[in-house]
Amino acid sequence: MGAKVALAVAAAAICVAGSIGLLVHRTTAADQLATARSGLDQELMSAAGDRADGRQSDARLDPRDLPAPVARAVRDNVRVTYLREGGKGPVLWAATRIADRKVLAVSRSYAPEVRSLAALDGTLFATGAGVTVLVSLAGLLLGVRIGRRATVAARTAERIAEGDFDARVSPNGRDEIARLAASVNTMADALGARLEAERRVTADIAHELRTPVAGMSAAVGLLPPGRVSELMAGSVQKLRGLVEDVLEVARMDSQVAAVETEEREVSAMTRRAVAGLDEVYVQVVADAVVSTDPRRVERILTNLATNALRHGAPPVQVEVDGPVVRVRDYGPGFPADLLAVLNTSGPQRFRTGSSTGGTGLGLTIATGQARLLGARLTFRNCLDGGAETELRLPTD
Repeated sequence: MGAKVALAVAAAAICVAGSIGLLVHRTTAADQLATARSGLDQELMSAAGDRADGRQSDARLDPRDLPAPVARAVRDNVRVTYLREGGKGPVLWAATRIADRKVLAVSRSYAPEVRSLAALDGTLFATGAGVTVLVSLAGLLLGVRIGRRATVAARTAERIAEGDFDARVSPNGRDEIARLAASVNTMADALGARLEAERRVTADIAHELRTPVAGMSAAVGLLPPGRVSELMAGSVQKLRGLVEDVLEVARMDSQVAAVETEEREVSAMTRRAVAGLDEVYVQVVADAVVSTDPRRVERILTNLATNALRHGAPPVQVEVDGPVVRVRDYGPGFPADLLAVLNTSGPQRFRTGSSTGGTGLGLTIATGQARLLGARLTFRNCLDGGAETELRLPTD
């Protein structure tokens, strides 16, 4: 930004300096020529008087090198001054017709005025260049200062978008950048307040639901065996899982989740995570031992595989390549709008972007767990169809 401001200021300075220089050049040239014409005309009149009185002068009668335009003009008894350029140099002429119908003319070199004007042009160029450099430096300093402040505001906004709602910008001054900084701070306050309210509501709802869900589980256990009890048990189990998911999200939001690291093989954690899931196959290209929280890694992989089965199409392939685990299905892939959100701000809870239903908490939990572990989740669509999610575990 500083360079752009400096270029804009430099361009403006060049235009102003050029315009002023051109105006001074033309005005000075016109004044010089007018003064020279007036002086030479007076010299011609003085020479004509001397000739009438029989005195000698520098004027010449019918000079052979008299310019043709001057010769044509004096035929009408017009006193003429004329600047001839080219040849051995510029020459200024003054001529008039005298009583005996001869032409009396005087001339002198106009080179001194040309050199004076060239010197003035050089001075104007040097002055303009110096002023342009100084103004450009001032513009660069101003642009760098504005650019730094704008960059700080932009980085703070990015931190806020990533979830750091304590980030703030110091609104120095009263210009537009200060207003932008104040707006970013106001936005952060509003977002923080809304998300805190959302977190509290989510946590309260989940905690309040645990007791009735536990009661429902106990009541289902007392029902006589049959189709009705099986349906009730399945529904209660889904509800219980949903409540646990919401509680997990609430714990990650409140940043009270603890990470307990151990050294484990990636392939072993992967196989335990997908054990019990039908049509999920594990392929180990290369194994690795990482220091991480195995419970959280397995929860991530379970959620990814379950999400692939629910919203994609079997079979689901889980590939272990060192510290990288890829989960791929053969369904329609991620919707374009959802894919853009997943790789920027992350998944939005209670939004799946799929017509197959679901709460959208699976990817939310997986992303939150990955963030706690310092791992990275990447979402993409395969060229030959299907969606692929890559989990890259830290190796340090």
